[in-house]
Amino acid sequence: MKYVSTRGKAPILTFEEAMLTGLARDGGLYLPGTIPQMAHAEIAALAGVSYEEAAFRVMRPFIGDAFTDAEFEDIIARAYAGFAHAARAPLVQLAPGHHLLELFHGPTLAFKDFAMQLIGQLFEASLKRSGQRVCIVGATSGDTGSAAIDAFRGLEMVDVFILYPNGRVSEVQRRQMSTATESNVHALAMTGHFDDCQACVKDMFNDFAFRDEVGLAGVNSINWARVLAQVVYFFTSAVALGAPHRKVSFTVPTGNFGDVFAGYIARRMGLPIDRLVVATNQNDILHRCLIGNGYVPDGVIPSISPSMDIQVSSNFERALFEAYGRDASATAQLMEELKTGGFSVSQGALEALRESFDSGRCDEDQTRATIRRTWEETGELLCPHSAVGVHVAEDHITPDVPMITLATAHPAKFPAAVEEASGQHPPLPLHMADLYEREERITEVDNDLGAIESLIKERTLH
Repeated sequence: MKYVSTRGKAPILTFEEAMLTGLARDGGLYLPGTIPQMAHAEIAALAGVSYEEAAFRVMRPFIGDAFTDAEFEDIIARAYAGFAHAARAPLVQLAPGHHLLELFHGPTLAFKDFAMQLIGQLFEASLKRSGQRVCIVGATSGDTGSAAIDAFRGLEMVDVFILYPNGRVSEVQRRQMSTATESNVHALAMTGHFDDCQACVKDMFNDFAFRDEVGLAGVNSINWARVLAQVVYFFTSAVALGAPHRKVSFTVPTGNFGDVFAGYIARRMGLPIDRLVVATNQNDILHRCLIGNGYVPDGVIPSISPSMDIQVSSNFERALFEAYGRDASATAQLMEELKTGGFSVSQGALEALRESFDSGRCDEDQTRATIRRTWEETGELLCPHSAVGVHVAEDHITPDVPMITLATAHPAKFPAAVEEASGQHPPLPLHMADLYEREERITEVDNDLGAIESLIKERTLH
């Protein structure tokens, strides 16, 4: 299995190389050269198997000879051993034809755990084998950072630096990052918003001297292994509702487009997904683009669903690459135009996107109303991001096709917003009950690439 860059000018890599590289050297994102297919019978055979077994069967064709079957099975087993629910990703019915996929039973209470715990084990196995040491730098709007720190803390061959927008994540998200005691993990509170953090990380990857000096690696959703891990729960949930013998639709609360793109990959593999619905909050650039208004950032408005407060959705580049018929030069041109204000999508590419994706938006009042109503009608307490998904999903449900909305985080990660909307204070799980008592360790940094690179070198090159 070979991996190619969306911009066409980076080396073709193996799975292991693409995983350790993250962002391609031409600034693009890696994708498989071809998408493996699962036959109808292979999908049907996933019914009733453990989540771990399904993960092995779905992901195995993508990893080539990077790991033996036994090694990969062991990696998967270790990745999901710390999840609090035996099903890992259980389904809950909200209404006739509408189900919620609970993706918050991992160690940091967010869907990012499904990918990050796996990547942690993949990195550990690969680096121990090679003797290589890497420096992971990531940007987070809240959940990626805490998931990365939990997955990599204490590992011998890895240093981790997470940039998050100072004052723009929830207190629980911040404390999950800042209270880790291991010396190899670092929470950096950066001036600005998430797009500033993400741009800084991309600039580091494009500074090849720095990149090579510190052994830079990335675990943001730019990393293909992140997307691959998320493909699995589209299969397990769809099969639980009758796939491949019937079609299933999904609504995905979306910020950086990685999770919904994983659904696109599942569909391309053969899973009979009818519609993939992109659910945005008031920062609705993806919805505006998909309805034909171009991709034009107009500033981030802080919301109660902060993980979606994004105007530059990195993984959308992968979707554009596919929509333009894998034309790397066209994709690179769009990314250049984005630097100077935005771009228009050609009619043919827009039609290709609409063949796979629908979209909708949910404002702040609608988010609060959905949290309150869902609690009153079902007893299910939603985080604000999941509520965005539920609201948008309700506009896209059809009588004959079950809808699955992804519940991306535990409500206890956003207690103030949830309590304001529902009157219910969501308690933290027992393993995190003392989170507010733990000592924090934070480094505040300005949006200054040179200063941040110097800080990273000072803490890693010893």
